[in-house]
Amino acid sequence: MKPLRLRGHHLLCVHGFRGMGYSPSFVKKMWEVVTKIRDEEQDFPIQVVVALDDTCMTCPHHGETACQADPNSNEHVISMDQKVIRHLGIEENEIYLKSELVRLTAQKVRPDDLDYLCANCSWLPYGVCKEGIANVQNGNVAQKAKLSTGRKSFSQQYRFQNS
Repeated sequence: MKPLRLRGHHLLCVHGFRGMGYSPSFVKKMWEVVTKIRDEEQDFPIQVVVALDDTCMTCPHHGETACQADPNSNEHVISMDQKVIRHLGIEENEIYLKSELVRLTAQKVRPDDLDYLCANCSWLPYGVCKEGIANVQNGNVAQKAKLSTGRKSFSQQYRFQNS
């Protein structure tokens, strides 16, 4: 089985993802990845990269080899990738089982760690990322808890983000 390629910071994003994204095609691809990762019955290899990954290829901001959302975006996402990889104690370009990466996330990442790991991420203020990490810590990888009505309607209203 060919490993799924995921950026370091996407290892955390998948737990907080609620359907918001940069474009309909990005949201669709991210849901595919998120569904596989949240399926506790599936285990599969993931190659952790500091580069464009399988989800980036559907983002309208991807260039040939780098994120091009703005002049500093590639440097910013690389920084987040590297911080997450260091925090989890894993190696760039190595292949891990999904279950191992989820276990490491549950053991090593606290919701408030995202203030450092994901500093200046445009999605962090929505609160869904910290909520997702808290769910993983509580053993709820599948994210079965219902979203609060306020958050749900907010994400329905503000589904896409251009920058």
